[in-house]
Amino acid sequence: MDQLYLLATLANTRIAVETGEVEAVVRLTDISPVPGMGAHVAGLSALRSRVLTIIDVAALIHGRATPAEQRGLAIIANISGHSYGLMVDGVSDICRVPEGELPLRGQLDPAWAPYARALVEHDGHSWLLVSLAAFIEGGALAQAA
Repeated sequence: MDQLYLLATLANTRIAVETGEVEAVVRLTDISPVPGMGAHVAGLSALRSRVLTIIDVAALIHGRATPAEQRGLAIIANISGHSYGLMVDGVSDICRVPEGELPLRGQLDPAWAPYARALVEHDGHSWLLVSLAAFIEGGALAQAA
C-alpha cells in the first residue's frame, strides 16, 4: 500500500489521516459559538462562501474545550454531505507510507479507542491512523449522551 497520508498532531498525539478524506487545511479565523451545543462543537465559521461546523476534536478526546487562543488550524472535510473543520494542533507533512497500515499494538489510551484504526510508521515515529468521519460520529454520540 503506497497510500498518501496527512500527518498532524491532535491533543498532543501524532495522527495520520488518509488524504482522500481531506479537502484542505486552513488557518481558523472567526468562529461563532452555537448556544446549547456540546464542548466538542466550537461553533460555525465561513470558508469560501459556505458554512463549516468547527469540531474541537481535543474536547472529544479529553472532555475539555480548547482555549480560543490555541485554535489555529483545521482540517476541512466533507462528511455525509456536510462541511466540517476539525481542529488540530499542527500539521507536519503529507507523505506516502510504503509500508501501509500496521495493526494497533501496545496500550492505546481508551479515549482514542473509538477513533483509531491502525498505525502508520514515518521517519521512525508511529502515527495513529484515524478517520475524520469517526470524530463526527463520536461527537454525535457525545451530544446525545
